[in-house]
Amino acid sequence: MADLSQEEWTKQLEADNNSIVLDVRTPEEVAQGVIPNAIHIDIFKGQGFIDEVEKLDKTKNYYVYCRSGGRSGQACSVMNQLGFENAYNLMGGFDAWQGEVAEL
Repeated sequence: MADLSQEEWTKQLEADNNSIVLDVRTPEEVAQGVIPNAIHIDIFKGQGFIDEVEKLDKTKNYYVYCRSGGRSGQACSVMNQLGFENAYNLMGGFDAWQGEVAEL
C-alpha cells in the first residue's frame, strides 16, 4: 500500500492503463458525488466488503479513496492481506479532492 497525495495519485492514475478507482465510502457519502469511473464497495460492510473485494481482479492497480483517507488506508491494508499487490490510498480523501466529480 502507498499513501499518495492528490497530485501523485492523479498523475499515476492518468498514466496507468491497468487501473480501477475504488470508493469505499457509505452510500450516503457516495450520493454527494464520486471520482469519475469509480466502483463502490462500502468498507463498513465488514465481511461483505471482503467478499466483494475478493471478486476483483488482483492483477489490476487499485486507486482507493474514502471521505478523508482513513478508511481507504484500512481498505488498502485489507486488500494487501488478500493478495492485491497495488493499492494506492488517496491522502485527504474525497474531502480534499480537487478534480472532476461525477454521480454514481
